[in-house]
Amino acid sequence: MILIPAIDLKNGQCVRLFQGEMDQATVYSDSPATMARHWQSLGARRLHVVDLNGAFAGEPVNAAAVAAILEALTIPVQLGGGIRNLETIERWLTAGIDIVILGTIACRNPELVREACRLHPGRISVGIDARDGLVAVEGWSATTEITALDLARRFEDAGVAEIIFTDISRDGALSGPNIPATRALAEAITIPVILSGGVSCLEDIQHARENAGPFANRGRISGIITGKAIYDGRLDFQSAARWLDDASAA
Repeated sequence: MILIPAIDLKNGQCVRLFQGEMDQATVYSDSPATMARHWQSLGARRLHVVDLNGAFAGEPVNAAAVAAILEALTIPVQLGGGIRNLETIERWLTAGIDIVILGTIACRNPELVREACRLHPGRISVGIDARDGLVAVEGWSATTEITALDLARRFEDAGVAEIIFTDISRDGALSGPNIPATRALAEAITIPVILSGGVSCLEDIQHARENAGPFANRGRISGIITGKAIYDGRLDFQSAARWLDDASAA
């Protein structure tokens, strides 16, 4: 299990939202690349990047900021937001993104995800964002009638690298992650699951580690994404990442 810092991009800036609301954004840096270097210097082994404008627009918007991040880093970068066709997937992978995260299109067109996994094995993840257990799409502006578990099960044999599961009600709220829902998802599928949303302190990470698995079907929680807590200083990223590395190695 690894700890992954998040950079959310809005209008070229590094921001954090509250429960996915674009009008409730706190700006933390005008230079996402500088922020990315900061997390790498503190020991991050992967960076999670979301093009928030792209998620609403249905196409990449913050490409310049993403390019600057890629130029600044040597660690892998995973990217989501507005990636809804094979051409965009190919473009980002060619540009240097290590893992492309498919969200809305995974719900709308599962066959495209399967084709992307076939063309780019090990480099496609699915982002499942849930509100009261139901999948939300298009930058969380619309909620479907599909449960998170039902959507995840569609990709059991597709070759998806990971499922990134976010409880929208916890995102940016610093109220603690939804570990029971994340564990239930990880127990029900064989694809590794990354927990996202609500991490506020080291105790949250310790609790997630205690529930990481692997479980009977070999599913597991493989990582934790953290955002607002490390920007506000509630969580010391370097210390937490070291604790998690030590615990995982024990």
